[in-house]
Amino acid sequence: MRTYSPKASEIERQWFVVDAENLVLGRMATEVARILRGTHKPTFAPNLDCGDHVIIVNASKVVLTSEKAQKKLVHRHSGYPGGLKSQTYADVLDRQPEDAVRRTIKGMLPRNRLGAQMLTKLKVYAGPEHPHSAQQPEALVLENATAKI
Repeated sequence: MRTYSPKASEIERQWFVVDAENLVLGRMATEVARILRGTHKPTFAPNLDCGDHVIIVNASKVVLTSEKAQKKLVHRHSGYPGGLKSQTYADVLDRQPEDAVRRTIKGMLPRNRLGAQMLTKLKVYAGPEHPHSAQQPEALVLENATAKI
């Protein structure tokens, strides 16, 4: 029996909307990365971009557990000597919540051209509105990612 390998023309993509309000950032990011990569599909192939499109709304209302918002640092480097800049997740979530969520999901995707292609299918918005209603996205409910309040 031969192993089935999907062709790029046979891949069907869906659109999903995730409401990030009161969701734990890491748990939500793992589920979104799984959908972007396509490992939830039976036709998954690690050498192809088989994943679906994901729209994340209310990114500013995402939650971090056990005081990670104040303790965990986000680093970026300018490329010059002494160019390391660090700030807490709380500061990043206040100023740029879309970038904080996108950066977390990007860390869970492959570090190559395929991972960059998968990241283009991710759309993150701080508020509840998004301009992708023409794609008729389905609501994706993540039960295990909700915060215990």
